Amino acid sequence: MIIYGTNPLVHTSEGAYRMFMPYEMLENALIEIEKGLNDGINVDSLAEKYGLSSGHLRRLFKFAFNQSLSSYIRSRRLSASLNDLLTANSNILDIALDYGFEYEQSYIRAFKQEFGITPGDLRVNKKIVKVKPPIHLFDENKLSDGAIFGPDIVMIPQFHVIGKLHRMALNDSRTILASQFWKNDLQYIKAAISPHIYIGLTRNFNRQTGYSEYLTSVQVKNFKNIPKGFHKDIFNTSLCAKYRYIGQHHYSNIDRNLASPMYDAIKSFTSYKHSKYSLAIDKIFFEMINTKNNDGSYSQMEWFAPVVEKC
Repeated sequence: MIIYGTNPLVHTSEGAYRMFMPYEMLENALIEIEKGLNDGINVDSLAEKYGLSSGHLRRLFKFAFNQSLSSYIRSRRLSASLNDLLTANSNILDIALDYGFEYEQSYIRAFKQEFGITPGDLRVNKKIVKVKPPIHLFDENKLSDGAIFGPDIVMIPQFHVIGKLHRMALNDSRTILASQFWKNDLQYIKAAISPHIYIGLTRNFNRQTGYSEYLTSVQVKNFKNIPKGFHKDIFNTSLCAKYRYIGQHHYSNIDRNLASPMYDAIKSFTSYKHSKYSLAIDKIFFEMINTKNNDGSYSQMEWFAPVVEKC
């Protein structure tokens, strides 16, 4: 089921509380990490600052940046420690403690895992190592009430879905139909592989007629025992562009005003002159929502469309 909840409230230095937009929260978290590399920054302290559980902050960071928050903090600490290691006379234990490692051996193990060489050997051999640079957000990531990331080019294997089919105007909101599906229709699909993952499948996106076909659905293994009044569809194996959206609202509140800037950002991918791909959204595309990732603070959605190479 979809969980309703409140937005995160953050205590400010003035004693008041205010809400952080997803872009602002993620940008500030990245800044806080850089400030705290040798000052004990960790996932729990970041989560507390933004009024989130540490588990939900981890999921948001992984969703946005395709990497673990804990691993990112550790990599940034290790990368920052290189300058001290190579230019200062500090012993390795002191450097380890300065960058948040409780023991010299834990620093050495993490260092070797990160760079393939021990700190002592690096001092002697002066080997070139690859560092983890800080992540930066850009203006194109920022939306009025959310943040968008991508595209990633991914291969989507064939999958089957069952759901309710709707013919709708291109400007109509799909969220009402999605909510109706969760409340009224999902219970009848007994063969759902992951009933907590919603798939909204759009076909025949026609700007001339102003209509498309929209299937509110979940994935199934096969088409046995299709409930009466439901429709089936197959998304064939395709190379796709994948976008990730984080919004400070409930899924059901994604209306035309919120969706328009998100789709403008997606459409810019097609017109970007350095992109070797264009989107085939006139044929098929889909959004995917994992409702387990929602704790009432920030919503998450993935959007996929097949791509074709530009001539």
